[in-house]
Amino acid sequence: MNSVQTRSAERALSGGTWLIVCGAMLYSILTVTPLMAAHTADEWDWTAPILPLVVDAAVVIVVKLDDVLARLGGHGGRWPVILRWMTGLMTLALNTADSALNKDLVGVAVHSVAPLLLIVTAETSLAYRRAIAHAVAALEAERKAERERREQTARERAAQARAEAREEREHAVMLAREQREHEAALAREADERAERRRREEREARERAEAAERESRERREREREQREQAERDREQRAAREAEAERRQREEAARREHAALLDGPPVNTKLPEEHARRIIVAAVAEGASVRRAADLCGWSVGWVSARYAEHREPGRDSAELAVASG
Repeated sequence: MNSVQTRSAERALSGGTWLIVCGAMLYSILTVTPLMAAHTADEWDWTAPILPLVVDAAVVIVVKLDDVLARLGGHGGRWPVILRWMTGLMTLALNTADSALNKDLVGVAVHSVAPLLLIVTAETSLAYRRAIAHAVAALEAERKAERERREQTARERAAQARAEAREEREHAVMLAREQREHEAALAREADERAERRRREEREARERAEAAERESRERREREREQREQAERDREQRAAREAEAERRQREEAARREHAALLDGPPVNTKLPEEHARRIIVAAVAEGASVRRAADLCGWSVGWVSARYAEHREPGRDSAELAVASG
């Protein structure tokens, strides 16, 4: 049972007890007051409710103090028991006295219900409160023991955690030291590899530069050789062209000489042959008259052909045609 259920049970017990006590007090006052009024002087009738009220007040005191002591786990000794039973018996006697004097057994039985219920309820509620207090104390002790066990367990766990943390720190320090040593070794290896790589790259670069220089020199030699061969070809071609030109000029001169060495003619030669004679005459610087005598055409026609051959761009073409 937890604390909530315990408080709920205590409230139910307290509420029921006080309900029974209040009901019994009210019933007792209503029952005993006529009896007290019948046995009191007429001028003192107004004091009739005082006695049942005092007795019931004693009942209230007993019930309340028993409640407090039960909550505190204490015991008032024998006097609270005597007061409890004395007030209970007084209430029973006062409630049944009138019926007993009248020898009314049914009335005695009826009027004894409330006092007896009050007595039994007081005893029972006290027993219940003591049992609840004992149970609560046992529960508190159990909770305290459980709390102490948890605290002890927590302390042990904390100590174990501290020990584990210390071991982890030591292990971490060792790992860090090993890691630093490993990283230092890796760094040295990396530096050595980097230095070796730089040396290899430098050697490779030097070899590449040497190969590039050799290749460049080879390309330069090949280019110079190609240029020299090209110049040789151009020179050969120029010599060949010059020789061919000279041969053409020599052939043209011989042809011109052959055309101009003939005797004058009295008839017109064919126009194509006459044009060739005119081309030869122009090339050799012969006169118009000489050309007219050789081709048989008129001086005017020959002059016109001379003029055509002397125009810019026509001499070479006419000479080429004539030579061909």
